[in-house]
Amino acid sequence: MVTDLAAAYANCARFAREHYENFPVASYLLPREMRPHVTAVYAFARVADDFADEGDRPAVERLALLDAWRDRLHACVTDNGRNGHGPGEASPAGLPPETPYIFDAVGSTIRSCRLPISLFDDLLSAFRQDVTTPRYGAWDDVFDYCRRSANPVGRLVLRIAGYHDERLDRGSDAVCTALQLTNFWQDLERDWRKGRLYLPLEDCRREHADFADLDARKMTPEWRRVLRGAGARTAALFDQGRVVCDGVSWRLRFELRFTWLGGRRILSRLERHDFDVFLRRPALGAADLPALLWHAMTWRAR
Repeated sequence: MVTDLAAAYANCARFAREHYENFPVASYLLPREMRPHVTAVYAFARVADDFADEGDRPAVERLALLDAWRDRLHACVTDNGRNGHGPGEASPAGLPPETPYIFDAVGSTIRSCRLPISLFDDLLSAFRQDVTTPRYGAWDDVFDYCRRSANPVGRLVLRIAGYHDERLDRGSDAVCTALQLTNFWQDLERDWRKGRLYLPLEDCRREHADFADLDARKMTPEWRRVLRGAGARTAALFDQGRVVCDGVSWRLRFELRFTWLGGRRILSRLERHDFDVFLRRPALGAADLPALLWHAMTWRAR
């Protein structure tokens, strides 16, 4: 392998610390043995997501990078742990310098934890969709996107922890979809500037919401109604997913509770300000930690 495996995992951990936004990745609440694997998965997904989202590359180049990332993924598993390079070789053009250590680490994680590669393929298919699909007609379309963009992450965390339980999978899917939707409503303005809208067009038409108001950064009554309905769906998914926060071992339980509480706290702030993300974009900060800690410690299983 190009890099020492311990160094590869250490680099993934550093990458995760430098790149997370709403929630810490592989925090100290996680069991120690899980942390390297979770950071490897995060680094793999974060770079691929950036191919779809960041910079000013044309669509054809973004898709080519995602295809190359997929090829490297499959190679790092099928080539007996090699990340696709011989010693001293450089990454293919366009791939970032982190490529070798990410695939050393994620390949080792996939093999040692026996992770389904299909979950990684689902993630990459969703990132490709971000390049090609700027609008969604109905909620079924949005949920299908979340099934591939968010839910695989939760299932991978459960598999890394050793859980193969359909009830926990369903709870994890609900939480991950709720977190993804919360991020959509939180980032409505940012996504619109990139030409994307994750609110279903059928809801926008029903409420007579005008896209020109988003261009003008105006949160009108029509858009508020659309977002209130979307927020209600999101809150229901958070409630459905609580089971996964109670059905795992105690350290992972607190990690998942913190994640659940953080996402729900952002959604509550959106609701409190009637979803006017043009006025303020809610985010978590250090001041939220005491409240999150208190609610995690006093959490009651349902």
